[in-house]
Amino acid sequence: MTSSVPFRLGAETERKLADRADIDGVSAPALLERLVIEGVDQLRHPGIVYRGPAHARRAALSAGPDVWEVIARLRELDGSEEERIVVLCAESALHPRLIRAAVDYAAEHGEEIESRIDRNRRVAENSRRAVQERARLFV
Repeated sequence: MTSSVPFRLGAETERKLADRADIDGVSAPALLERLVIEGVDQLRHPGIVYRGPAHARRAALSAGPDVWEVIARLRELDGSEEERIVVLCAESALHPRLIRAAVDYAAEHGEEIESRIDRNRRVAENSRRAVQERARLFV
């Protein structure tokens, strides 16, 4: 369900919004909605930023990998949540606070993170199959 939120943008803000929307190939209202959602998420989850083109935005640590990558790696590790965080800190030099920010974000955006993890698994599996098929050509 959509609703109208009455507010005014200054002329310079409208121009910048329209220019950026044109670059991204989206409407100004669509860009504004994305910016508001991402901005609120960033306020709720300090340390989280958004990266990527308009059609494939993804949450990431401000000084590190995408959130889905952090969660995927934590799942591969053994132990309690804290033990896994300690191991990932040692592996990556990420501060525990950033890893926890990724976990908090993922807890609130589970479907988005699961989708990214699943997509990466499919891509990796397709790549493995392609390598195997190429190798069979030379047997």
